[in-house]
Amino acid sequence: MISQQLIISGVGGQGILFITRLLAETAIAMGFPVLTSETHGMAQRGGIVISHIKIGEFASPLVQPGQADGLLALKPENMVLHRHFLRQTGWIAVNSPSAPTGSVNNSVLYIPADALALEMKSPQSVNLMVLGRALAEPGRLFCGIEDVIAVLERKLAAKPALLKGSLAVFRAGAEHMK
Repeated sequence: MISQQLIISGVGGQGILFITRLLAETAIAMGFPVLTSETHGMAQRGGIVISHIKIGEFASPLVQPGQADGLLALKPENMVLHRHFLRQTGWIAVNSPSAPTGSVNNSVLYIPADALALEMKSPQSVNLMVLGRALAEPGRLFCGIEDVIAVLERKLAAKPALLKGSLAVFRAGAEHMK
């Protein structure tokens, strides 16, 4: 049975909850139990939003410090803020133009998602780009790129233009730095 704990961190308006739901629906589609929890804080004013997601047999939705397998940080400063959730062997996928400092003991996958999303005329898609980057490294997440694409296609079937743009940005993240 799969067992994975993830933290997704960013600020209000970056699509933290969308990515959480996308991953949860992917887990469900794959037949895995899933628990999620979010802290919105001052999200409407650009405040920090953090989401916990657990895939597998868990009793509580909150990830305890030192227990997360991975951290998706949609802002570089959120990597520093929430790195304490990671286990010693945990990994980080971060929206950053270069390899961030201060990531001792953790594998860090970085992507300049802000700049790339602007180039693609989709600045609201940083979340999908960072997720794509994390999935570019096989074995990091409980699912693969095609699993997430199948759920995206189902979720956005009634919005073909949004689906097309979302898939393009997601794939750009997955192909970055290969």
